Amino acid sequence: MASAFDYAPAPESRSVVDIAPSYGLFIDGEFTDAADGRVFKTVSPASEEVLSEVAQAGAEDVDRAVKAARKAFEKWSALPGSERAKYLFRIARIIQERSRELAVLETLDNGKPIKETRDADLPLVAAHFFYYAGWADKLGHAGFGRRTTEGHSGRDPKPLGVAGQVIPWNFPLLMLAWKIAPALATGNTVVLKPAETTPLSALFFADICRQAGLPKGVVNILPGYGDTGAALVEHPGVDKVAFTGSTAVGKAIARQVAGTRKKVTLELGGKGANIVFDDAPIDQAVEGIVNGIFFNQGQVCCAGSRLLVQESVQDELLASLKRRLSTLRLGDPLDKNTDIGAINSEEQLSRITTLVERGEAEGAERWSPACELPTSGYWFAPTLFTNVTQAHTIARDEIFGPVLSVLTFRTPDEAVAKANNSQYGLSAGIWTEKGSRILAVANKLRAGVVWANTFNKFDPTSPFGGYKESGFGREGGRHGLEAYLDV
Repeated sequence: MASAFDYAPAPESRSVVDIAPSYGLFIDGEFTDAADGRVFKTVSPASEEVLSEVAQAGAEDVDRAVKAARKAFEKWSALPGSERAKYLFRIARIIQERSRELAVLETLDNGKPIKETRDADLPLVAAHFFYYAGWADKLGHAGFGRRTTEGHSGRDPKPLGVAGQVIPWNFPLLMLAWKIAPALATGNTVVLKPAETTPLSALFFADICRQAGLPKGVVNILPGYGDTGAALVEHPGVDKVAFTGSTAVGKAIARQVAGTRKKVTLELGGKGANIVFDDAPIDQAVEGIVNGIFFNQGQVCCAGSRLLVQESVQDELLASLKRRLSTLRLGDPLDKNTDIGAINSEEQLSRITTLVERGEAEGAERWSPACELPTSGYWFAPTLFTNVTQAHTIARDEIFGPVLSVLTFRTPDEAVAKANNSQYGLSAGIWTEKGSRILAVANKLRAGVVWANTFNKFDPTSPFGGYKESGFGREGGRHGLEAYLDV
């Protein structure tokens, strides 16, 4: 895109990561072929280059992995928490040591800019393993153990058993960390299915588990498609299901596990409201808006995809926002100057395109900065819509792309009403100089996470999750332990 400065290309070297031509499933500490021999290809969304061929797990492989996890559970759960912590600390340190390699791998397989994988994803991945390693020997003091008349017994609550985990493609390694770290810390074993478009970082994590000396069967990785995930969720040997992904699949999982003994957490879609009041610092708010919707090309469940602006500052804020969008750089995700990378897949690009065309057809006004898109790969220019009403599809449906819908409000009560007028309830942002207004508005928003004068700030000590069709249960923090404990 146009910029006041001309930057020389500064690509990160691909030579730091060695991608094998093919990968197997990771079951019971070993890489193995799928029972039926099926494979699929994973491609780089920025170039459509085939990166590797990956084994595709079927029901027989799921059964084998669950049995391996069940066998490993006996010894893993019997270990003192301090011993389990040693493995988690070791994994965290190896992730730090290999962070450059993993950042390049994630960018190649996912399409997001290298500065995001390098500066956001990988530090948070390591931090989650460090954080939950610290909890492993303190579970009796986490508030979930048995209580006596004298108070807390200090007795460790029990793990559930085998956790079946299904993660999405937008933060492949980070979502893995969110799920595997608390599961292992609490004494559970894991069978994890990465998304079919981004299996590589999970398979590299399998190698990290071997490097850390993790006992065989404690972590199993099964690449595959939706049928693999369904077989895992339905398997009678799975005690806990954790899913992050679309609301439609989340509802299907809820129906599958209903009436069973399985514990389940779901982190699903979102349509986050980013509310800007007339006393907000405009330049700071613009940066937060850009981060809220264009980080990872808007492929973020908690993206601030609905911008609610107080009428009196709408013109000023939109002018500043359009200037800022004109400085964003779209292109090679491995270039350290790139702000906007590739859309993860052709399927996702098609969905974004369809919803944006519907927004135009329904009368919203579309704007994008001058932007030359690469000729190969999957790309979509940063886009904002004005003249949007609550009835517009683009104001209601999750687009999961770099598309911002702008609505206006006059009073705080109207802002709250519009923000809550959604089937989702995952995130929200508030921009104002008044602390009292932040507290008053945040208390009325039906969102699991509310940011004040910032957006997309994450920390392993803080719980994350949603209301309504954004799912239920919390991941992260002390709260994230409960989902993996028999309490």
